[in-house]
Amino acid sequence: MTDVYLGGKFVGTVDEPQKFVDYLKEQRRTGLLSREVNVYHNVEVAEVNVEAFKGRVRRPLIIVKDGVPLLTEEHIRRLQKNELSWSDLVKQGVIEYLDAAEEENAYVAFFEEELTKENTHLEIAPLAMFGLTTSLVPFTNYNSAQKVNTGSKNQKQALGFYAANYAVRMDMDVNLLHYPQNPVVKSLMHDIVEYGKHPSGQNLIVAVMSYKGYNMEDAIVINKGSIERGLGRGSYYRPMIAEELRYSGGLVDEISIPDKEVKGYKSEHDYRFLEEDGIIYPEAMVAEGDVVIGKTSPPRFLSGMEQYSLSSETRRESSVAMQHGEEGIVDTVILTENAEGNKLIQVKLRDNRTPEVGDKFTSRHGQKGVVGLIVPHADMPFTASGIVPDIIFSPHGIPTRMTMAHLIELVAGKAGALAGRYVDGSVFSSESEKDIRKELLSLGFRDNGVETMYDGETGEAFKVRIYVGSMYYLRLKHMVANKIHSRARGPIQLLTRQPTEGRAKEGGLRLGEMEKDTFVAHGASMLLKERFDSDKTTVPVCNNCGLIAVYDEYKKRSYCMVCPESDAGFVEISYSFKLILDEFKNLCIYPKLKLVNKY
Repeated sequence: MTDVYLGGKFVGTVDEPQKFVDYLKEQRRTGLLSREVNVYHNVEVAEVNVEAFKGRVRRPLIIVKDGVPLLTEEHIRRLQKNELSWSDLVKQGVIEYLDAAEEENAYVAFFEEELTKENTHLEIAPLAMFGLTTSLVPFTNYNSAQKVNTGSKNQKQALGFYAANYAVRMDMDVNLLHYPQNPVVKSLMHDIVEYGKHPSGQNLIVAVMSYKGYNMEDAIVINKGSIERGLGRGSYYRPMIAEELRYSGGLVDEISIPDKEVKGYKSEHDYRFLEEDGIIYPEAMVAEGDVVIGKTSPPRFLSGMEQYSLSSETRRESSVAMQHGEEGIVDTVILTENAEGNKLIQVKLRDNRTPEVGDKFTSRHGQKGVVGLIVPHADMPFTASGIVPDIIFSPHGIPTRMTMAHLIELVAGKAGALAGRYVDGSVFSSESEKDIRKELLSLGFRDNGVETMYDGETGEAFKVRIYVGSMYYLRLKHMVANKIHSRARGPIQLLTRQPTEGRAKEGGLRLGEMEKDTFVAHGASMLLKERFDSDKTTVPVCNNCGLIAVYDEYKKRSYCMVCPESDAGFVEISYSFKLILDEFKNLCIYPKLKLVNKY
């Protein structure tokens, strides 16, 4: 007897479980049972699980009977003519969806030529096992699984042409690539998702060699001439928004150039770009501290009589200004209303971003790296036919990562560029490496992708041949301009008196436990002391009871709140330590400090 479970609940038993399972599947394929139902026969524990609940991942497969797929040439012909749709094939029982459990009972073939009598299903395409971005990686089956995953994630961060109406959109933190291209080496998915409408990379000439050590540790060397011709150039867009809020008591915000009487007035120089209505004009070049939208608000706290007073009320400054370290050009100014009917001002800033040292680039195979050096065009190595590479890629990135597809794409891209055609690199069904090599040979190049190259500075030929070809490179959104940060002195937090956190707030750079250990190991005691006194403070401590005493600035003397007669000595401590002593007192714990004479 075999137990039957429906959605995890026991519903009964059956004598012939396999017949029962086959019957349910037949009913589902003919449409008498819902197509959402999946059935799994677990022979080892003698259970049949029937599932129809939400949250299961199900995938479509072609049904196979006696080694022959139910999808025929006739079906494909009718699909191409739009006489049939996908849902028709599901209704006719040609294709069915399996969940993870039912797939345990299935024997799936990858390709039609591999079919045997035992097979129950056939993959629609091997590509279907991957997600959208992963299936855009060419020659995926030549890579290690980890790098396929990395390559997929990197593509999501690439600069590209994300929307055709970008000029009228107000999106947060947007990057746009100026000259995006279609890849020469494509996969089937590029055509399915119409990748040409939103490309996010460029076809570049890549040479695999080292260059004076500037491309070690995954860095890449870029040709300055290529950047001047448009390699990786982009724009960065960011909106700045202000609205006229209404407050209780008939008080409102006002968008205008603030008067000098306003509390918190900056300086005339900061408001220089504002027009009469208090809003900046388009194409103004703004930098840190410049006001983009002038705005004043009513005072935060109104005392009992203030709102009735006849004197002019003191408003406070609440303008929208450029943040620390920011600069750009005003691209668009939009005046509109929000859902509550309040006046809403939206200003879009634009900043040109040219590739610089530290910007991140990657191929589609997870071979990411930052720009280590930008070399003048004249100093770049060149091939015998006069081709100068755009990027010099380090050869040390290949052996440990086993990204063979990276090397195959170089050769395939080279052949495609020379022959003027797209190369198919779809996973498991790509063009064969042998055919691409033969084509490259017929085009007058070596079939193994190497060429004689000459030193750009001396003109001498390199003693080794260099692997060079064309491949699709992406520029990622991680740019130095958005991350560069340093600080000497600056703002501190009110509570702990330690530096603020984060680049936007002009924060300090944290030195952690492990960084401390490196200073300790070097014996750099004075540097260690300097690093760890950001909240150094001097407090009086009672010599009698050991509690923090009070210093009277007016009388220039210190006294203890507990034992007034005793004297107090001054001690240097961290302000956060003083805070925790106060916390202990709140918990009725006596934090006694035992002072020892220094001398």
